[in-house]
Amino acid sequence: MTSDEHVVLLDGEGNPIGTASKWTIHGAETPLHLAFSSYVFDEHGQVLLTRRAGHKLTWPDQWTNSCCGHPLPGEPVRSAVIRRLSFELGLRVDSVDLLLPRFAYRAAMDNGIVENEMCPVFRVLASSDATPNPEEVGAARWLPWKQYVDEVLSGEIPISPWAGEQLPLLVSLGPDPLAWPVADPADLPPAARL
Repeated sequence: MTSDEHVVLLDGEGNPIGTASKWTIHGAETPLHLAFSSYVFDEHGQVLLTRRAGHKLTWPDQWTNSCCGHPLPGEPVRSAVIRRLSFELGLRVDSVDLLLPRFAYRAAMDNGIVENEMCPVFRVLASSDATPNPEEVGAARWLPWKQYVDEVLSGEIPISPWAGEQLPLLVSLGPDPLAWPVADPADLPPAARL
């Protein structure tokens, strides 16, 4: 990724209001911007967890969902999901399904850095093995979905704030992640409806 990578800035309704450098917006007053979260599953319903690389600006060394990222200006969110999974984990994607079109969160680190995102959540099916890019990912592991849920809820696996907020919403979709209903793309924030 280049140092001039830009993100899409949003108003409170999810409309695009401009762009800014990804490397300059994250601080104590991070503006609302467009992102995504993805959960990669294999054919057995196991989920791929990743630990963020230790040099990441936000939540370094933190276990989280499979992959997060920011669509580039003018890039469809599904394309951004596929691009980042290839870059971060070397994955070949079989399918990308929208689950939580309107998920948004704001979280602050102890050092004052804030993340502030409208962050649609996707289920991804992948049949290739993950090859983590050390620039992005410190570790990766596959877990049965129920084990992941149980270990997060018990505190055995501390996870990123966004993954923690997403968990009960995903659990409410049912016990089998491969059978979760697909959401309507019309429910995405306007900036994500490309």
